[in-house]
Amino acid sequence: MAATVTVNDVLDGHVALDIECLDRIYLNGYVPTLQTGGAVVSFLTAHLDYEIPSPAIFEKIGTAFRRAVASFAEDNHIPVVRFGKNDRKIEVMRPFLARQAATCRAGVAAIGVAQEFAPVFTATKKQRGNTVWFSFAVSQRRVTCYYFYLWLRHEVARCEWLRVGGRLMPET
Repeated sequence: MAATVTVNDVLDGHVALDIECLDRIYLNGYVPTLQTGGAVVSFLTAHLDYEIPSPAIFEKIGTAFRRAVASFAEDNHIPVVRFGKNDRKIEVMRPFLARQAATCRAGVAAIGVAQEFAPVFTATKKQRGNTVWFSFAVSQRRVTCYYFYLWLRHEVARCEWLRVGGRLMPET
């Protein structure tokens, strides 16, 4: 009887990944236990300690995040650039990266801001008599995504940008 051969067995010794320069990193916050409406309710009540799992909490979280990014940029004199619909982000940011590279110091060259579609949890208000509750489901909405354009010098990698987006924080 022949042994079962896996894809890994076939590729072993024939395929290699060789990285000379890493220039883009996407960082998407992902919490596996927050993929259902019920898990979102548990997160809002048990973890964040709110009595009522209201969608207004999302707005508080999103507003706090946006303020923190704005504060970080202002405190560190980092330019914030809003991308237009058809902008090629790297082309818009290239002068900022060049300016940071000229300092010979690693750091955030600029922060880009874009409106992009992403899956988010939305709430539907339900009511029976005086009892009100919310049902949460995933839908596609425009969210604010922040692109942190970094200049990092390293022997192995040079990272030029980092994208951070919020899935639970749609702007209304």
